[in-house]
Amino acid sequence: MKRLKFLPISMLVALVLCCNGTTKEAVVSTTVADDNSKPAITEASAKLPLNTIKLPQGFAISIFAEVEDARSMALSSSGTLFVGNKSGDKVYAVKDVDGDYKADKKWVIASGLNMPNGVAFKNGNLYVAEVSRVSRFKDIESKLNNPGVPEVVFDKFPTETHHGWKYIAFGPDGKLYVPVGAPCNICESKEPIYAAIHRMNDDGTGLELFASGVRNTVGFTWHPETKDIWFTDNGRDMMGDDVPPCELNTAPKRGMHFGYPYCHGGMIKDPEFGNKRPCADFIKPVQNLGAHVAALGLKFYTGSAFPTQYSNQVLIAEHGSWNRTKKSGYKVSLVKLDGGKAISYEPFASGWLDEAAQKAWGRPVDVLVLPDGSILVSDDMAGVIYRITYKV
Repeated sequence: MKRLKFLPISMLVALVLCCNGTTKEAVVSTTVADDNSKPAITEASAKLPLNTIKLPQGFAISIFAEVEDARSMALSSSGTLFVGNKSGDKVYAVKDVDGDYKADKKWVIASGLNMPNGVAFKNGNLYVAEVSRVSRFKDIESKLNNPGVPEVVFDKFPTETHHGWKYIAFGPDGKLYVPVGAPCNICESKEPIYAAIHRMNDDGTGLELFASGVRNTVGFTWHPETKDIWFTDNGRDMMGDDVPPCELNTAPKRGMHFGYPYCHGGMIKDPEFGNKRPCADFIKPVQNLGAHVAALGLKFYTGSAFPTQYSNQVLIAEHGSWNRTKKSGYKVSLVKLDGGKAISYEPFASGWLDEAAQKAWGRPVDVLVLPDGSILVSDDMAGVIYRITYKV
C-alpha cells in the first residue's frame, strides 16, 4: 500500500477569537494519497444513529463508505464500487483495499455532470447516465486517479429533468437498459420515448423500446433463474395519502405496457386519463407497494450468507415519501416470492424515520449483493453506504 502524504489541497487560516480577546491561527488541511484518493470513511459517519435501525434477528448494519449523495451502485469483478449522484454532479469510486469489508479509498471519477444518477460496469468499462446522455470510461480501474474524458455513446435522450435522472444496468442479453421517466406527474405523452424502459447495445447503437407505461423506474434487476427483468415504478402524486401504490413489476418479454397514465396498481383508474383505456388492457404488478414510498433500487438476494429463506427473494430500497401527511417508506423492504408470485411484503431494515417525530435522518436508494453474501445499501440523505451482514 502506498504511503499517504499530506498535500496543501486546501488550507484554511481562521482567526479564532479567544475568551481573553487574543487571536489564534487555526490551520486545516486535507489528506490526499499519492493516487489522488481520499479516505472513504472519516469520523463524520460515526455520529449516525445506526442503533435505531431495526433488522431481523442475527443481522447487523455498519458503515461501508461515506459518499456524498450516494445513489446507484455498480460493482466491478475486482471489487471497485462505482457510485452515482442525483442532487450532486459527481461519480465516485470506492475500494476496500485491505479486505476488512470497509472501504479505504475514494476517488472522484467525474464532476460537473447533469444528474449522473446511473452507473453500470461491463468488460472493464464504466458507463454513466446523465439526463440526456450515456458516457463510457474505458478501462476505468487502471486509471482511477486520472480517468480522463469519457466517450459519449448516446446523447439523444430528452433533456427534461423532471424524472430525467436514470438508473442503468446491463441485462443478461448484454444490452444496456435505460429508462426515461414521464416529464410530469401525470400526462399522456405522444412521444413513446417517455414513461418507458429502453435498451441498446453497449456502443450506443440499436436503441429500442422495451416496455411502456412505466411512470418513473429508478431500479431494475433480473431474476437469477428466469432472467426476466423486474423493476420498481413510482406511483403518481396528488391522488391522496394512500393511493396509488408504488409497484413491483416484471416484464418477461418486450412490448408490454404497465398502465401509466391510464391505470395505477393494476386496478385504479386514473381520474384524468382512466376513461381512455381500461385497466384490463395492461400488465398488473407482481406486488403493489406502499403509496408514495418511492421504491427505487432492488436486488434478488443471490448470496449464501443469509438464511435460506432469503434466497432469490426481492430486497427493495424505499426512499420515502415527500408529500404524504404521515411519512411512508424510508426503509428496505422484502417481497417474498413463491413460484414467481408475491406472497408477502414486509420491512427488512427500518428506523431511518422517527415515526413519532416524523423526521428522517436517512433515505435508502439502492441495494447491491456483495460476493461474500452481505448487502450494500446506499443512502443519499446520510451520504453513506451501509453494509448489512448476518451472523448466527
